[in-house]
Amino acid sequence: MNSSIPRMPLILGLAGLIPFIWGALSAISPGLQNLGIEVLGPRFVGPFVSLFYGAIILSFMSGVLWGFAARLEEGQAATGFFLSVIPALWVFFTTGSGAVSSAVTLMIGFLGVLVLDWYFWRMGAAPDWWMQLRMLLTAIVVGSLAVIVFFA
Repeated sequence: MNSSIPRMPLILGLAGLIPFIWGALSAISPGLQNLGIEVLGPRFVGPFVSLFYGAIILSFMSGVLWGFAARLEEGQAATGFFLSVIPALWVFFTTGSGAVSSAVTLMIGFLGVLVLDWYFWRMGAAPDWWMQLRMLLTAIVVGSLAVIVFFA
């Protein structure tokens, strides 16, 4: 993991954290929540934005993993394709039963994707820098969702 993260994936990855961080901050700050509702609307503040966006991103990660699976040899590819659909199915079957419960299941889902990221990286299907990026992003995502669980 000594390879540095290319600039564009790093910028886009960090930018992708904005809804998670904003959701956590607006969930614990009434002032930010009121400002967000006024400027953006109620869908884009607090737990709602974090959970909705989290479900989208976790499903998106299934597509990323599918792409990695396509780079593997036949037998390994079959396993990879099977593993790649798990995050989207996880979101489908585990979210939607309340903010705290959904935040917890999304946290578990993102930590699970990190394990799958490692698997594909170890198999040589992900770029050398992949785990550096994914560990950084996952830590911030899980931390932001933890705010929803413990403080909102």
